[in-house]
Amino acid sequence: MNKPTSASLQKENFFSKPYLNLLEFFSKEKTFLIFVLIGFVLAGISTGYGQAAMWLGFLFAAYAAVANDSIQSLGTFIESNKDKKWWVLWIYTGTIFLATVTFSWVYFNGDVTYQRLLNAAGETKYPHPEQFSFFQVIAPLVLLVLTRLRMPVSTTFLLLSVFSANTDGITSMVNKSLTAYVLAFVLSFVIWYGLYNFIKRFFKSREHHLAWTVAQWAVSGSLWSVWLMQDGANIAVFLPRTLNTTQFLIFAGTIFLGLGLLFFLRGDKIQEVVSEKTRISDVRAATLVDFTYVLLLIYKLFISTIPMSTTWVFLGVIGGREIAVSLARKKKGKKHKKRAVKMVLRDVGYAAIGLFISVILAAGANPGIRAEILGFFSSFFN
Repeated sequence: MNKPTSASLQKENFFSKPYLNLLEFFSKEKTFLIFVLIGFVLAGISTGYGQAAMWLGFLFAAYAAVANDSIQSLGTFIESNKDKKWWVLWIYTGTIFLATVTFSWVYFNGDVTYQRLLNAAGETKYPHPEQFSFFQVIAPLVLLVLTRLRMPVSTTFLLLSVFSANTDGITSMVNKSLTAYVLAFVLSFVIWYGLYNFIKRFFKSREHHLAWTVAQWAVSGSLWSVWLMQDGANIAVFLPRTLNTTQFLIFAGTIFLGLGLLFFLRGDKIQEVVSEKTRISDVRAATLVDFTYVLLLIYKLFISTIPMSTTWVFLGVIGGREIAVSLARKKKGKKHKKRAVKMVLRDVGYAAIGLFISVILAAGANPGIRAEILGFFSSFFN
């Protein structure tokens, strides 16, 4: 009988003895927690000072969004290219980033979000505030804490909800994201379950043709670009809806350098969510996952300009794959099936926690949303 590893014991403690896991977290992450505490203090000081709060919130959002969303747009790319130098991966993805946001900035007259925050008529459900609230500035810090706990929560919900003019901005995001999750789960399940035996035979050898590496870089590059068209709004939401040249250079330069840090750290804590998945480090499996993901993002990109949680789409792709692989295996026993179900439910639970926290932050930031939520519960219980 195999003895449990330290990693498995840590995961078990997270569910069976959360207080021990919390104490361990505080012990190991003292430096990070001091940084977060300083961030909360600075957020409190900057509240009421428009420009200071804007740029502080942007810096927090830039790091938090890139670090958290490495799981989806860049996670499989990082995992399947561990043998490559980090700066090579950085230059590749950084160049794509600069090309993508520059095109939007030029084509949409200063808007870097591909009209996710500002439509062609100049209307927006996420207005840029003259004075930032404390809850708006700390939203990225909350995301950083959840990321550090390896929770794949939705950056879109956490960062955009606090800027929503009313609950319509939140419900429209939730509806689009929920349908995207279901579609992603079903499509991924069908592909991996239907092609499992073929894929198993074809991927049996650890050696792979160079063409797979080329294909994976092309697919990952496309995925990264389309993801930016969807989620670039999560970072730019702190800045004016149209950027002048100076603002654009600060926006692009900050995120470009942030990407360098991300690749230097090889994805940091949140990367473990991708690493634990079945053989995702195989460049061929990673290519299929990313290909499924990019097709869904392109489809949702052109349906409407409503912001969407790409995290939920990614969790749907990964979840459908894990369930399909566990059911298609011919090995006896329910060990793999239980593991897959547990993994999917855990990821969905974390995403739901992120949504709940984002609604709380939105209610704290916007009195109108707070009144709508209280009114809903009042009418529900009466």
